[in-house]
Amino acid sequence: MQYEKSCGALVLRRDEETGKTYILMIRHKAGGSRSFPKGHMERGETEYMTAVREVFEETAVQIRLETADFRETVHYFPLPGVSKEVVYFLAKTTQKEIKPREGEIAEVEWVPVDCAEASLSHENDKAVFRAAMKKYREGALFAKT
Repeated sequence: MQYEKSCGALVLRRDEETGKTYILMIRHKAGGSRSFPKGHMERGETEYMTAVREVFEETAVQIRLETADFRETVHYFPLPGVSKEVVYFLAKTTQKEIKPREGEIAEVEWVPVDCAEASLSHENDKAVFRAAMKKYREGALFAKT
């Protein structure tokens, strides 16, 4: 069995004018499903380093990982004989501008959090999203900048 590990983040942004909160989502060209930015760990990286790098590479968004007590893990089998683990963190940004990575990402978008779960394709992603929203509602993610 081959093992792969990726890290990513659920990135939130609050619109200061409207007070509305958005979550960053990507849509891959292959398959077209919506999910959160993530990617493979590179040698010498921590999970946090990978998440920050991958979000930037896929979306051109600079993030700050916000809460050390949010770390959700998803396991699945993308191909026969391949076991994949994805570690997600909760992050925020004030950056509105986004740009998909050439070639790999079809679309990057800010989705209102109240519409986000319905637009996710996979149950794994929906479960991670629900856990992130629970943590978001518990804390003061946007209390300080």
